[in-house]
Amino acid sequence: MILFLKLFLAHIISDFFLQPTKWVKENEKKKLKSPKLYIHVLIHIAITALMLWDFRLWYLPLIIGVSHFIIDAIKLSIQKKKTKRLFFFLDQFAHILVIIVCFFIYSGGTSNLKIALTEETLLLITCLLFLTIPVSIIMKTIFLKWNILELTKNNESLQDAGKYIGILERILVFIFIILGHWEAVGFLITAKSVFRFGDLRESKDRQLTEYILIGTLISFGIAIIIGVIYNLIV
Repeated sequence: MILFLKLFLAHIISDFFLQPTKWVKENEKKKLKSPKLYIHVLIHIAITALMLWDFRLWYLPLIIGVSHFIIDAIKLSIQKKKTKRLFFFLDQFAHILVIIVCFFIYSGGTSNLKIALTEETLLLITCLLFLTIPVSIIMKTIFLKWNILELTKNNESLQDAGKYIGILERILVFIFIILGHWEAVGFLITAKSVFRFGDLRESKDRQLTEYILIGTLISFGIAIIIGVIYNLIV
């Protein structure tokens, strides 16, 4: 389990935290001619190697890096604007599948590794990081189906305020669940509903109301699922 968590955490850090949006846009424009694509793969190899921190497993970062390049190259070559959302999830599924395969094939040789972090701590860090930028990107990809800028053009707000509010609420929901305080999750949902009620009433826009409702349900839903999975594992 510890090997899978290390590989998955390396994937989250490399694919979401260390890949700026401008790199993604450049890769989509230039495809295999984009230098950022190759830098991104090298970052994956380096972060995976740092997470494993064992020269005996030198082949794992290479497998992860090469497979990541192949998967990204295929996605960039065949995806279209209309299929961008679909290929995002297929791309992530393929990367995670490679990690799972590596775990089952090579986990036998890592049972005696000395690690600084316990399995439970590493799982906690992975869950918390996943609930930040990765989930924000997942939700953004889901909403590609609709023109969100058009729906919110007349609503003044701080730049990226919604993203950070979502991150904070997911982390709070996750913490409440792993501590067993489900009533606090209900209070948080109620509190957000009260604050949002004024906006929805003033907007008189059914589409904006549906957008906010869908976003809230997805955000809370993902946090609840991750919290339940964490409790089941530990």
